[in-house]
Amino acid sequence: MTKLIVEVCQNHNGSREYLREMVEAAAKNGADIVKMQSIWSSDVTKRERFEEGEIGPDGAMAAIKRPYDAEVKRLSKLDLTLDDHQFFIDTCNEYGVLPMTTIFARHRIPGVASLPWPGRWIKVASYDCASGPFLRELAQHFDNFIISTGATYDEEIAKTASLMQELEKHFAFLHCVTSYPNTLEICNLSRMEWLRQHAPEVGWSDHTKVADSGLCAAKVAIMLGANYIERHFTVLPADQTKDGPISISPELLKELSEFRALSKEEQKASIEREWPNWGITLGEPKREMTHAELLNRDYYRGRFASPKKEGGWLYNWEVHE
Repeated sequence: MTKLIVEVCQNHNGSREYLREMVEAAAKNGADIVKMQSIWSSDVTKRERFEEGEIGPDGAMAAIKRPYDAEVKRLSKLDLTLDDHQFFIDTCNEYGVLPMTTIFARHRIPGVASLPWPGRWIKVASYDCASGPFLRELAQHFDNFIISTGATYDEEIAKTASLMQELEKHFAFLHCVTSYPNTLEICNLSRMEWLRQHAPEVGWSDHTKVADSGLCAAKVAIMLGANYIERHFTVLPADQTKDGPISISPELLKELSEFRALSKEEQKASIEREWPNWGITLGEPKREMTHAELLNRDYYRGRFASPKKEGGWLYNWEVHE
């Protein structure tokens, strides 16, 4: 049966109370795995082209605008300590769900990995799918990898599959579209077929807007045989967190959990009743990244890094000198 990964992301607003409430609600409504993010605002890098954004010669956006000071200020209110991480693990254990995290900067790996993660599971963001040195360091501490592939080229995905096999790690590839939100027309859920050529398990990390398309994409992915579905999750109103519009509620999580228990015939009949045009989610097994995804890859790949002793930043894809 498809496993459901609940991503609490930054929807905790820096509060342990909300973090506990989300873990409890996720566990009670069908989640198998609850994932947090190991983000520290001090790891944000300043890159000049994103201070004002850039427009190319053809008039199209060449770099998004994300000023450094505003980003650090926003994230600083969401920083979680290693004690908060331990609290998260303990709370997940209390409610019987598997805790997992995503680490965004290499120098944070030893500290986060020193905590007692059951099963040694780790999630890798799509912007680090091709970060070989980073993956090798994670492999020194973790045994089970779930790797998103959205902002990654085909040849990079194939290379990472070979690396995981070399490292003898259990891994799964999640298809995702790194636009926030993305629409049903660009889901390209057939991409999971292609990913199965490279990974023993596959899934779908869903960034569709709940108000527009509900659980359609996630349900279709389950019907297509996804081993994992990842969805952002919140117990707050959608307008109270940055990721609220692409986050599902406890009620929707319960609906998704009940849907995965249906037979394939029942799943298809249910989808066709609710979303007669569900076929638009399929797309093609091989697809080009959209312009928005390329812009996001440019920004988010390198958004966080590790400080060098001599100054400057060590990015996750760079080899130690």
